[in-house]
Amino acid sequence: MSDRNFWQRRLQEQRFISHAIIDGQPYVAKSRKTCPAINPASNTLLAEVTSLQAEDIDIAVASARRAFTSGVWSGLAPQERKRALLRLSALILQHREELALLESVSMGKPVNDALNIDVPGAAHILSWYAESIDKLYDEVAPARPGALATITRQPIGVVAAIVPWNFPLDLASWKLGPALAAGNSVILKPSENSPFSTLRLGELALEAGIPPGVLNVVTGLGTETGSALGLHHDIDVIAFTGSTAVGKAFMAYSAQSNLKQVWLECGGKSANIIFADCQDLDLAAEKAAFGICFNQGEVCSANSRLLVERPIYAAFIAKLQEKMQAWAPAHPLEPQSRMGAMVSAAHAEKVMAAIRRAQDEGATLLTGGRTVEIDGVANYVQPTLLTDVNEEMALWKEEIFGPVLAVCAFDSEQEAVHLANNHIYALAASLWTDNLHRAHRVAAQLTAGTISVNTVDALDVTVPFGGNKQSGFGRDLSLHAFDKFTSLKTTWFQFQQTGETK
Repeated sequence: MSDRNFWQRRLQEQRFISHAIIDGQPYVAKSRKTCPAINPASNTLLAEVTSLQAEDIDIAVASARRAFTSGVWSGLAPQERKRALLRLSALILQHREELALLESVSMGKPVNDALNIDVPGAAHILSWYAESIDKLYDEVAPARPGALATITRQPIGVVAAIVPWNFPLDLASWKLGPALAAGNSVILKPSENSPFSTLRLGELALEAGIPPGVLNVVTGLGTETGSALGLHHDIDVIAFTGSTAVGKAFMAYSAQSNLKQVWLECGGKSANIIFADCQDLDLAAEKAAFGICFNQGEVCSANSRLLVERPIYAAFIAKLQEKMQAWAPAHPLEPQSRMGAMVSAAHAEKVMAAIRRAQDEGATLLTGGRTVEIDGVANYVQPTLLTDVNEEMALWKEEIFGPVLAVCAFDSEQEAVHLANNHIYALAASLWTDNLHRAHRVAAQLTAGTISVNTVDALDVTVPFGGNKQSGFGRDLSLHAFDKFTSLKTTWFQFQQTGETK
């Protein structure tokens, strides 16, 4: 395991890409506007990154459209696209240390998490979709005699993929895998907070043999670059992961422009239900701590609402306190770090404000509730456990996006289901029980898109991920993700007219 000195030396030598990539070339905004990208573990500037405006997005979209209509990618045999995506997957693994460092210093996560989870995860997703290309079959529908009806999948055109700062490379792969495999051109916009790993991905895509214009990477503010993508009349699909407020803005952009398809994976406030018949409370407590502390709690599906059945409430909370205290924040480049810095000083303060408000509204602070200063920087928030939380409190209603867990007790299965479902978000939920009938019964009643039984936040490329209600719609991952990036074409062949004989 590499120590902090190793990563510090790598950081001193690291190149930070500050330009966009359009048509296979470095591109700088015509306005010369830039956005500062800050290392949250040191509050120091990594680079001033070019900030594209509407006039620049016109150039990126024109490049993507030319690439699509030329057939340089969309017209390739599936096996050719497969080979290029497999090369890209291999290049990601080849550059895993560089990409992990770029992820860590951009948004504060432990570098070993990026190295062992995010980067290999992105490579795996791209290779999985590469391998799926020649395993998707078109259909022949039952038709009347003398006719043949085929249903074929067609690439939809130009896709704008907008990904957030918490898992930049991983979530980019969720969009790029199926979109590129299907033959689309993609304009990828990372968050202005963490653009570097996806910009490097754009370079590696060219090295892998993906033609210029097929993957353009654009940078800038959401209010400028993002809105220009949403309002553009020659983009066919928006695939967005981020906040519900911005997701709603993209819906409005679509209505104001060309009615482009919009697919949203937005906020979450996932419930984790612990029933009294759960036999392994140690494991349930360990997973509950993981579910709120992993990635500093900056996870859309984080299990941030904990519901505990009253007979085991005191015993479980005692176990949970111990498990959460083991998630002490540390410098992201320390090899043993489990929790790093929040993405920014402003976000750390937002999380602390939510903790203070919860206490003002009557919640009881059991664990954490403070920032930690490391190397003179206070962008680290302790794992925080708050009990006596009810449905009317902001902590129960609002996504905090930090290591802050809201807890309440329940007395019946029906009450637990009500508490879990009575929310604007429905991205994920977990339940713990040793009763098989209850597991099926409760899972069927929960409204979230993914239900984890006796674990938390179950996730795999083979199964779809996405939410309901204001958590969005459409699914990432699995073969179902192709639905977002393809259109179905029906072709009817009438080779014999009614009554005709031959």
